[in-house]
Amino acid sequence: MKILAIESSAITASTAIVDEENVIAEYTINHKKTHSQTLLPMIDEICAMTETEVDDIDAIAVSVGPGSFTGLRIGVATAKGIALSKDKPMIAVPTLEGLAYNLVGTSKVIVPIMDAKRKHVYSGIYTFENGQFKELRKTNLIAIEDLAKELNDNYEDVVFLGDGIEVARDYFKENLKINYTEASIVNRKHKASSVALRALDLAKEGKLESGDNISPDYLRPSQAERELEAKKKRS
Repeated sequence: MKILAIESSAITASTAIVDEENVIAEYTINHKKTHSQTLLPMIDEICAMTETEVDDIDAIAVSVGPGSFTGLRIGVATAKGIALSKDKPMIAVPTLEGLAYNLVGTSKVIVPIMDAKRKHVYSGIYTFENGQFKELRKTNLIAIEDLAKELNDNYEDVVFLGDGIEVARDYFKENLKINYTEASIVNRKHKASSVALRALDLAKEGKLESGDNISPDYLRPSQAERELEAKKKRS
């Protein structure tokens, strides 16, 4: 199966073409450019450089959240546009599961964390057992101090990755009692190739869908929605 994957849940914009045997192409930018400016040109570039037509792609995979509201909307809309126009199935990849696949094969407990602002992170807890991906705890929105307590109470050796490292590092240094490491900068940020690897496993589980059924999973209301709700409560 050949997959075109899109990752735009944070500052990283990444696209990749992957099959079961090879990362055929990957284009990743960690720079403050609007994903609406970058994703389609990046897809065009990797297709052109690998002489790949979209008709040659078997499925479109996209990171669906949580993460940046704008980034997720752009990524999902881009993926749906391609899938629906070419009648291709889609695979919705939870963002933190895709991020965990940066460390496929490690024996450690994997804890991807993404900055959710206000001393909170989006987090998941995963591992690979005998080469099989296993979810130890579902994705959630959690205070950094509560995550530290959860890890101290339940695990002995973990590895962190994701942009939440920067905001949680000082607190973890003072309060984590377990063994922990940070992924190298090569594996710390989002990669479309990892989204594709997770998508290949999900495809084996039959989790292919029509683009009509795919939507971002924000995990919480947007800032505008929260402010509107607060305004309603005050009035």
